Amino acid sequence: MAQPTSDLPRLTSQKAFDEFRARAIEKWEAIWNGKKTVVSIGIGSSSIPVGALDVMAAFERIADKENLHVRKTGVDGADWTDVQVRVKRPGEPAVVYANVVPSDAKGIIDGKHRGKIIGVEGDQPFDGIQPLDTHPFYKYQQRIVLQDVGVIDPDSIEEAIARGAYMGLYRALFELTPEEVIAEVTTANVRGRGGAGFPAGIKWESGRKARVTPKFVTCNSHEGEPNVYKDRRIHEGDPHRVLEGILIACVAVGAERGYNYVGGEYPLAIQRFRKAVDDATALGLVGRDMLGSGKNVAFRLRTGGGAYVCGEGSAMMYSIMGVRGQPRTKPPRSVEEGLWKRPTVANNTETLSNMRDIVVKGGEWYAQFGTEKSKGTKLMTVQGPMKTMGLVEVPMGINFKTLIDEVWGGMRDGYTFKGIQTGGVSAGPLRYEQLDVPVDFDSLTPLGGMLGSGGFVVFDETVCAVDFARYLTAFNRVESCSKCVPCARGNPALVETVDRIRFGRGSQRDLPLLERTSKHVIELSLCGLGQVAPMPLLGMMQQYPEEFQAHIDGVCPCGVCPVSAEATVEALAAD
Repeated sequence: MAQPTSDLPRLTSQKAFDEFRARAIEKWEAIWNGKKTVVSIGIGSSSIPVGALDVMAAFERIADKENLHVRKTGVDGADWTDVQVRVKRPGEPAVVYANVVPSDAKGIIDGKHRGKIIGVEGDQPFDGIQPLDTHPFYKYQQRIVLQDVGVIDPDSIEEAIARGAYMGLYRALFELTPEEVIAEVTTANVRGRGGAGFPAGIKWESGRKARVTPKFVTCNSHEGEPNVYKDRRIHEGDPHRVLEGILIACVAVGAERGYNYVGGEYPLAIQRFRKAVDDATALGLVGRDMLGSGKNVAFRLRTGGGAYVCGEGSAMMYSIMGVRGQPRTKPPRSVEEGLWKRPTVANNTETLSNMRDIVVKGGEWYAQFGTEKSKGTKLMTVQGPMKTMGLVEVPMGINFKTLIDEVWGGMRDGYTFKGIQTGGVSAGPLRYEQLDVPVDFDSLTPLGGMLGSGGFVVFDETVCAVDFARYLTAFNRVESCSKCVPCARGNPALVETVDRIRFGRGSQRDLPLLERTSKHVIELSLCGLGQVAPMPLLGMMQQYPEEFQAHIDGVCPCGVCPVSAEATVEALAAD
């Protein structure tokens, strides 16, 4: 269990928590209602590489002279603005600056660099500056999970509590029965945000009814796909939200131990989450007799070694137990036999991060967002040559074209849209003419796409469909655990065949061979990795058949594959 932080008091009753929360709110309000100018810098894994720590140091150097209160927050998702700085002067709304560098610090405080302003907080213009929510990147967002990301200092449990942290746990401990908590989650109909889309309420109810003890709750924060970074950002920006969701689940299903399984390649996320656990343990929110409620929940953080397959539920549980992470056959399901062959409820980070608001505001409140079958909001990430790329939280059912052309700003100058890879590495691409469709769990499937965990890659006309298909297929080949033959042998065979086409040695027979081999891998593989591994390749073949045919004819239309290089060499030799 995490070691307590010594300078925090242990809260042993409802009253003690209420008093601590009142003091935290008082301190929080004093920051914003004082006489100092508050400067908040977004510090995260996206902003640190472009100088966020240097920007913060620049403001700290002038803090005393300029009467500044300099503080850090997580990155609010607008990666295109890094480094983002929010400046709130006494009696004025906060002004948000983008792409700040250290040399801008003094000028920003002096009222210069207005060209770097992207908006002002609030719903009214100020000093000729439009509200931030009118910017297309923020306009369509409905921030539930991300409401405090970019607002609080992720290392401060006091700021988190001042903003409502642990009030969902408070209700679960003192105001609602476990059955009532599960009823709210069922009413909300929040479906698994890791990609499978299974209703959390049904899973919790099954865990609650399991008779074998002890029971466990696991949070799957592995997120091993190369184009998805939503769970990382929640951990970096609001780790207490994740921890609270796990604790609520433990109380609801009757589990006395919770686990969070985080990918080891997320050092900042792990650091901040460990701090959150330490502080929550010190306060008495984790451990024995939580807040004097008589409920006990021990907690463990486990880090993965980078294996993508450990994002699969049963493989994750094996890894948590300290053995090789490989999936197993089902049934039994994890709610019947999971960690150490005991009932285990497993949910994704984003799923559990919704639980605070569902428990506090009610399942009906949550269900007002989204569509009939896909309730609530969804965190979505994008990579590619977009103007305003980053992490957003939008209602389920948002139009895909709105997401691409407005929220993410469309293509950068000099780039032409060719397609968007959906479902991480688990589905096919879509062309622009197919994007007039809602983004939810069900609408993309008939088109060959998939919502998955919400990670998308936009690619332009310079990207070769054959080469991209090879990359996606090779990823699944490398990440296969090699437990079952169809996946362990089928994916390398697919890569070899695509390579033969890329090198100009393919034949017409290779196209049906790819389809037939993919069918065997999909139908015969043991787990979800193998069952969807060929889907990106099949999708590329379906959407861009002319490019595969061109490679067989000896030409790469984009000029990036080895076949083009060999053709050039042969042409020069002939001359």
